Amino acid sequence: MKTHFGRFLTLALAIALQSQLVSSQQSSDPAFNTTVAHPTYTKNYPRVVFDEAHNNFHTTTGRYKPFVDLISSDGYNVVPGRKLFAKPSLSTFRILVIANALGAEDMDEEGADHSAFTEEECDVVRDWVKGGGALLLIADHAPFGGAAESLGKRFGVEMSKGYTFDPENDFAASRPSTLLFSRENKRLLDHPITNGRNAGERINRVITFTGQSLNGPEGSSVLLLLSQTARDKPDRESETSVSAAGRAQALAFKYGKGRVVILGEAAMLSAQLAGPKKGPMGMNVPGSDNRQLALNIMHWLSGLL
Repeated sequence: MKTHFGRFLTLALAIALQSQLVSSQQSSDPAFNTTVAHPTYTKNYPRVVFDEAHNNFHTTTGRYKPFVDLISSDGYNVVPGRKLFAKPSLSTFRILVIANALGAEDMDEEGADHSAFTEEECDVVRDWVKGGGALLLIADHAPFGGAAESLGKRFGVEMSKGYTFDPENDFAASRPSTLLFSRENKRLLDHPITNGRNAGERINRVITFTGQSLNGPEGSSVLLLLSQTARDKPDRESETSVSAAGRAQALAFKYGKGRVVILGEAAMLSAQLAGPKKGPMGMNVPGSDNRQLALNIMHWLSGLL
């Protein structure tokens, strides 16, 4: 009995250590500059609820702290949302942000790819947006795509729910499926979000980090267009894949009186230190306009663009 218990204890410790190591490979970058020199809002601060009630991988004090600090510096009033979606809980907010919700407590747990939201919650969010709310829904590669699928469908968005790869267009050979969307390669498309209010806000280069592919409803605008060689895999190591040509990693569209932006990759709006060498991942990658992209998305959702 002692031998079996010892083996069990060793296994449990090993699993716990592995989980800690995985978590430690991605952490927010404390050196990232989140100060906005000339804030957009200096009064009448738009209220933003940041969802933390659905086993979210990204939170206001975790990996998405740089995003929250950045938009707060721009004049948004960000409040963590720790209640299930209901009409009364959303009614006082202008924008809802959901980043990598899960159907289980951890992304490696069984059921993580099940819907993170009840059918009633999906209906509430849809109706709230239709009535004038604004939604930023971020759903990364598996299992996050599956967890957000039911909510995405309420707006006519199809999620691949897998992993998007494009070896022929990788931005960095050392980091597979780090994709560049630029004016030059014609994969960054024109939209008020990518054009901004002036030349200083114009987006020219966006970098993403794997993620999934999206297909939007009729009339939606593609912001980040995947190349003709992009492919979706059901998991990282799979030898099978399907074409993701013509699909997107970022969409924007109006829905009723409201607005929706859906991203198929989450790290692009983070500022993280990743891997054993703590390399930059997200808005902190030199040569990218991801930081301005985050601000422009919020400007469009709040009606400035």
